[in-house]
Amino acid sequence: MKMVFAASLLFALVLICSLIQTTMAAGPTGFCDAKCGVRCSKAGVKDRCLKYCGICCRECGCVPSGTYGNKNECPCYRDKKNSKGGPKCP
Repeated sequence: MKMVFAASLLFALVLICSLIQTTMAAGPTGFCDAKCGVRCSKAGVKDRCLKYCGICCRECGCVPSGTYGNKNECPCYRDKKNSKGGPKCP
């Protein structure tokens, strides 16, 4: 009887953890898509802007407001550098 209860409890915990991870994975993507859409709305090369903004957003969890500047709102986003030492995030 104890084994059945323990197995049921373990199964429930695994199920809950997988649901939480799925929810968390889906949440930031929608958030990042919306925020980067605004951030890159006036970009000359929109697809590149959206790509790098999305990468930075997923890693940092934030995107500065507006279409340019305001990077102090998100220090992680501001401080990311590309391989040449320039700013990675648009």
